[in-house]
Amino acid sequence: MEPVEFAILDWIQQHLRCGFLDTVLPAVSWICNHGEVWIILAAVLLLRKRDRWVGVSVALALVLDLVCCNLILKPLVDRVRPFAVNTAVELLTAPPLDASFPSGHTAASFAAVFALKASGSRLWKPALVLAATIAFSRLYLYVHWPSDVLFGAVLGAALGYAGAWLAGRFRHRLEHS
Repeated sequence: MEPVEFAILDWIQQHLRCGFLDTVLPAVSWICNHGEVWIILAAVLLLRKRDRWVGVSVALALVLDLVCCNLILKPLVDRVRPFAVNTAVELLTAPPLDASFPSGHTAASFAAVFALKASGSRLWKPALVLAATIAFSRLYLYVHWPSDVLFGAVLGAALGYAGAWLAGRFRHRLEHS
């Protein structure tokens, strides 16, 4: 699998690298270094009475993501990052110190998107555009393997739905107790 993944990463480097993306994509990636953009979104939604349960859904999805990605999968799989294997690549960001699999940026982003979608929020569509851009940035920046990003997106989607489901269960219990 590694030769195929290197082929994808190297194709991106050879055909898409440009000054504009070299400036924009590190910034796009940075807004999700610890899930900040999605945490802020959840906080704003929690503060708005009309969107409070959507905010609960996003917050729960992000907590599930933190546990699954950072506390379980990254230490368990302990996959080396592509820039550590191909040291000839010039990084545009500081090299991440944790394991590569799965992409936490991608998983958190897609967890937020699918929590929004499952909660019926129209914000899921613009959030999906941002999430896809964040996921692509991880490949462009050569800090994740394509399979890290793909698995992160799938895992994030599942965790987003799980977060919304849990929020729905909590809401049902509160309203019927």
